[in-house]
Formats: sequence, C-alpha cells, structure tokens
Amino acid sequence: MAVETTQVDHPYDPLTPKEIETARDILEREREIGGGFRYVKIVLEEPSKKEIKSFETASGSVNREAFIILRDRNEKTTYEAVVSLSTNSVISWEEKPDVQPSITLAEFDECEETVKSNEEWRHAAAKRGVEEFDLAIVDPWSVGHHLVPSDLDRNRRLAHAMSWIRTSEEDNGYARPMDGLHVWVDLDEMEVLKVLDRGAKINNVIDDLEDAKYREEDRNLRTDLKPYNVDQPEGPSWEIDGRKIEWQNWHIRIGWTQREGLVLYNIGYEDDGEVRKIIHRASAAEMNVPYGDPDPNHNWKNAGDIGEYNIGRLANSLTEGCDCLGYMHYLDAVMNDTDGNVSIVPNAICIHEEDYGTLWKHTNWRTENSEVRRNRRLVISFVATVGNYDYQFNWYFYQDASLEPQVRLTGINSNGLIDPGTETSPGYYEMMAPNMKGMVHQHFFNFRLDMAVDGDENTLYRRQNQQIPKGPGVEQEIVWDGEGDGAGPNPTGAAFYTEKKQLKTEQEAQELINSLKGRYWQVENPNKTNGVGEPVGYRLVPGENVEAAAQAQSSVVERAGYIKYHLWATPYRDDERFPAGEYPNQSPGSEGLPKWTEQDRSLDGEDIVLWYTLGVNHVDRPEDWPILPVHLASFKLEPVCFFDENPAIDVPPEHAIKDIHKRREAKYDDPDAVADDD
Repeated sequence: MAVETTQVDHPYDPLTPKEIETARDILEREREIGGGFRYVKIVLEEPSKKEIKSFETASGSVNREAFIILRDRNEKTTYEAVVSLSTNSVISWEEKPDVQPSITLAEFDECEETVKSNEEWRHAAAKRGVEEFDLAIVDPWSVGHHLVPSDLDRNRRLAHAMSWIRTSEEDNGYARPMDGLHVWVDLDEMEVLKVLDRGAKINNVIDDLEDAKYREEDRNLRTDLKPYNVDQPEGPSWEIDGRKIEWQNWHIRIGWTQREGLVLYNIGYEDDGEVRKIIHRASAAEMNVPYGDPDPNHNWKNAGDIGEYNIGRLANSLTEGCDCLGYMHYLDAVMNDTDGNVSIVPNAICIHEEDYGTLWKHTNWRTENSEVRRNRRLVISFVATVGNYDYQFNWYFYQDASLEPQVRLTGINSNGLIDPGTETSPGYYEMMAPNMKGMVHQHFFNFRLDMAVDGDENTLYRRQNQQIPKGPGVEQEIVWDGEGDGAGPNPTGAAFYTEKKQLKTEQEAQELINSLKGRYWQVENPNKTNGVGEPVGYRLVPGENVEAAAQAQSSVVERAGYIKYHLWATPYRDDERFPAGEYPNQSPGSEGLPKWTEQDRSLDGEDIVLWYTLGVNHVDRPEDWPILPVHLASFKLEPVCFFDENPAIDVPPEHAIKDIHKRREAKYDDPDAVADDD
C-alpha cells in the first residue's frame, strides 16, 4: 500500500510536489535563473526546534520554507536560497563561491557520455581490447581535495572518472574494469581535462576476464526452496496518519531529505497514556568509504556517499516480496531534478512488521509452566544504490522499547586488476576472481541522534566494567569459608563493577568503543526518576565496529575527521547538522565535528546530540563475487531505568491473538504431536 505525498500535517513533513514547483517558480520570478543553473536540491528548510516546540505545545503556525542549492555553471559558483511558501517570497539569496555541492544525477549521466566521446580515452580503452565504446560504463568518483593532480585547478568542479566495459547491455558492467585508466572531468564545462593511462594490467579485458553474471535468467537456480508467505489476514498492528506511525506504544514521524534519505522525528514511547520523548531527530548524516590499497590506481578512493552524492537522491523504488515481505506500507520520496522539476521515487520508504524470534521466555521446571512471547519488530527502511554498492538502511523498533539502526551492505565490490604473476594475497587486496582483486576498505556511517530523554536537559555517562583489587598480596589464595567478609575487598577475585563516569564536555566525549570492557554510553535526564529513584535514561550499545585504519595525516581523516572516534557529543545547535560539514565535496576538511568540538562546550544538563560512527572492515573474498552477500552492521538504543519494569511484559502470547490449534491442523498431519507451548 502506497500513500500520497501531497498533504502536509506537520512542519517536519517534506515538501510536496506542488511546494517544490512553487518554490522554484517564486525563485525564478525574483531572481534571474538562466540556463546555466542546475538545481542541486529543493528541500524543506527545517524549522528551528524553538518553532517546533511552539507548534506542538501551543498549536502555533510555522511558516513553510524551502531551502534551495543551485550551481551556476557559467559563473562557476554556488548559491543558496530560502523561499517562503507562506509569503510567496525569497527570504534569502547568498552566493557560496568557495564550495562544491554534491554531484547530481544529471552530472553522472553527462560525465559518462563526455568521457566515452573523448578520443584520448578511446585510444586508451582500445589498448585494452575495447572496440564497442558504447558498452562502456563510466562512474564519476568524487575527487576529494589533496589527491587532485597538481596540474589541475582544485577550484574547478571536478570528478575522477573510472571505466569498465560490458559485453552486452545486460552484462554485469563491473566485471571488466579498465584498470589504470583515469579521467578528470570538469562537471561545469563537461570537459575532459586530463586522461592518465598508467598502463593496462590485462591485454584484452574482453577475452581475458570472465563474465560475472548474476541475473535470474543467467544462473542455474535452486529447485528445492518452498514458498515462505507472511500472512497478516487482519492487517498490520500499526496506525498510520499521514507520516505519523503508532505501533506497539511507539510514536514516530517519518521524514525524508535528498541528502540523508530517511529521517525520523519525535520518536517517543507511550507509557501509561503519556508519550515520553526519546529522540527528537535521527538520521544517518554522513558516510565515507576509504580504500587501503597503496596501488596508485586506487589509493585515492574515499567516497562520501551521503554528503558528496546525496544518498536519498539515489534511493530505489522498493518492491513487494523482494525488498520487503508481508503487509507493507510505502511512502514516496518527492524530490527535484536539476531543472527544478518534480522527481518522485515511488515506494522509496517501506514500513512493515517482522517476527524476530523470542521476546522473552521462562519455564518453571517445578510446575512445568512455560511462558513465552514472540518478538515482533517494526521496520522502517530505504535502499540506495551508489554506483556499484547498494546500502539498505533499516530502523528497527522493538516491543521492549529498544530501537536498532542498521545498515545492510551489498552490491558489487569496487575492483581492480593485477599483473599476471603478482602476489595474490598481500593483505592490501584479495583475489575475487582470476586476475580480479578486491581492495581492502572500510565503510563508516555517522548517525546523528538528537536525544531528548524525557526532555531536553540531559547528561552523558560512559559505563564499562572495572576490576577491583583482591587485597593485600598478589599471590593471595582463593579461599573463603562462606562466613565473614574474607581478607581484602575481593577475596574471591571475581568481584567487578560497572563504572559510571560523566562525560561533561565535548572533548571528554570523544571516545572509541571497547567491547573487552563492555563499554556503552548512557544519556540520562537528571530531573526525572523512575520507581526506584534512579534517573531515567537510554543507553547506546555498540555492535560490530572497527577503528579507522587511515593515519591522522591522511586525506580521508583530514576530510572526514568524524571517523577518528566512534562517539561524539555536542550541545544542540540548529546549524550543526552534518559531521563532515555542509559541503564536503572537494573540501580540504577540518569542518563539522572536529571544528565544532574545539570549543569543548559543556554537556552537563544540555540538549545533547550524539553522533555515533559505525564502522565496517571489508576484506574481500571470492564469496563476495559477483554480488556481495548482505553484511549487517548495527547498534542499539535501550532503556535504562526509563521504566519501572520490563515494558514488554504485557505482550500477549500467540494463542491469545490467533487460533494456534486451527493453524496446526492446517499445517501438520498430526497436530497433537506438535508441542503446545506458546
């Protein structure tokens, strides 16, 4: 089921198609927008938190405004505009001469055609056995800043183009890289500035490399897989009103931006009739993918897929039974193209429920009574394809009031070639197929979590295990007679405690994970307590993660400094939204979190924003080829003293919501032989 995206119920709702057209028309009426302009984005200018509070508490009105970024290709400059949809006027118009906005879809297409028509590129491609140039694919990688060739002007709007060749229109385009062939393109002029051929590793990439087909019609498929149907005859357990969803005590408002994709607002949990706020705004705010191979054909790679490409603009249109299973509710993504016209991705956001095993269980062995509850979770997700890679962003909400942001990584690995006879496993890369290498790389996703745990005045703590000394004498025997306290504070040697240290300033809160000590971070509201007198809170519990392997004096760390730490925390500011800065494309770096936190502002009783960096280490293998089996990475937010007891204790057993015996009779020849515990 899809929902129309034409209504506005809340100031955080994305712009409608009509509003995008109106914003463009107002701007073009009041400013001279010539044919050399590209509309990079037309999005909601999000109201300040102060305006939102006024709207929600006093039912005040909030003016609808559009934020517009344009690139003037003729003058080689960028403009920002804010347009009021309430007063039909341009509120602000500002030139931003020293920044480069994200690469647009139109530039993707035009860059490819520009490169493929270049004679120098064609000559280099022909040396690799390429004859049908129309079958080539060209991806415009972001150039970064420090690793742009010295004979090129860094102030130009640049892309570093990489090439592959297909054997047919339906071929896996990434199976035959033209490794060693580099092209730099001016995206304003759509002009090839430089072609660099470092030499072919393979004489004929058509004949000497293997196909890597993956489509259904090209593979021998398994024949023993039976249908698996998710049946919800009474419909889902949620209630959806516009872009607000209520499910199992959760209250969530769903938004969208071209840059971040899925954005969630006003996340709260209903407790005894009161919706208690947990997070004001949550999104994946930035990501970077640095590569570790020192091969000069690949050592410059570091894609910033959110800030440099607008990952929301690259969203897929999701399909029932493939991307989502069960009863689905879809929301479209309403955006603009570079001409300022409306561009809609249907079914970009999928909402559905999943069974997730056991929620809780206990069997009383004395009475043989068993109580068990199934764990159902709500999923809000979108999928984006960035060239060769596909990323699925899932936000899971659980009945025990925990939530889990998750990224699923799949698609096709960025690849290169090796010379015949070269070492096949030096650690910088691994072989995925004959002559084909996959370079070691890392993925970093930074999640921005504007916390509001029962209000805006919050404090932050680090929690981790600490040992305590046994007592006098390191060779003390492990002896205790069960009476008395024994010798020293820890006579058995087993005692430990969970240390709780307040992180009072921004620089104190710059931390790495430490799974060996069970480290997590806890946000508390010191003004609210639960039934046992403890401050209410939520904790951020890491899952898989990895330290950034790049050195401090590297382009990636200079430009994406947020990857240095897994946790950052800042006091809320309206203009601090993106951890690598507003315009990371071609930026020299030092923007965003590293710059903001130099102030070392207080976090004591403040409106705290957590920034969590989730890292994935990817060492390639043949099993990742031709398509990478999905890799899961996530973290959790869990209540700590937020409730007086298990908030999922009231979830009913399965037999209370459906006829278990009737379903067993339909499934089994002997239903009485099946255990009757629910």
